Amino acid sequence: MIEDDPRLLPRYRMPRVFGALPGPRNLPRDKQQLPNRQTSTVLSLTARTDAARLSQLLPPGCELDGPPQFSVSLHEMQGIRWLAGHGYSMLIVSVRMKHCDPVAGWQHGEFIPVLWENLGDPIITGREELGMPKLYAEIPPLDCDGPGCVGTASWKGFEFFRMTLTELREVPVQAEPATGMFFHKYLPRTGALHEAEVETLRYEESMEGAAGYAVPVAVSRQQGIGTFAFREARWEDMPLQYPIVNWLAALPVHEVLSATVARMAVVPGATSGPAARRG
Repeated sequence: MIEDDPRLLPRYRMPRVFGALPGPRNLPRDKQQLPNRQTSTVLSLTARTDAARLSQLLPPGCELDGPPQFSVSLHEMQGIRWLAGHGYSMLIVSVRMKHCDPVAGWQHGEFIPVLWENLGDPIITGREELGMPKLYAEIPPLDCDGPGCVGTASWKGFEFFRMTLTELREVPVQAEPATGMFFHKYLPRTGALHEAEVETLRYEESMEGAAGYAVPVAVSRQQGIGTFAFREARWEDMPLQYPIVNWLAALPVHEVLSATVARMAVVPGATSGPAARRG
């Protein structure tokens, strides 16, 4: 196997034979002082649904934390330091959940059953390094030129998700406490795909802790009226993903509780995160 690049920490993923590889949590030493200028626009909707149905999404030993509601959010990100200033977008589904750890006791946070991204690099690193259930989708730029915002996600031209926010108005930005994050990591056993090579529930106290670097915070916020829908797909439309999309499409939406658009930026002075400080 090829020896490690001395500028990188000894952190590995496939293809392993090329030695240590760079990524969000392994910047080359000569790039660690680059400023973090990441910005994001986030469209987020939260809806009330059926408790029994929503509970089916949770890993074993977990339960809903509070009312039966879930959130969908579209994130359009630019200026990402670990991507040399490039950006990408993601669609996230999240559920408030709690789990009683035998050592730490009760843990509370957002469980992410699935998220889509439109770039392979964060999908590969996030699945292998963080255990996040990432999938690929085409996520075009958000349409926020008019009085509202529209965001979509597609696979090979089949639009399986759309959200629309209207009647937006500016509201004060309030500091939000760090929220714990749950990820259910599962890898099948090679040669026995019906068995698990790895199956574990991972908990991080914050998104920054999960990512390994400083993340943007809200600098402006709007509230409005929002709608969203997952579109039922055939096998021909999404051969690998249709069971996921169809389950979400069938999840009842009793009421949309909130609809927001947030503009995010890294706070001044947050030019390095844990990924840059280590090593």
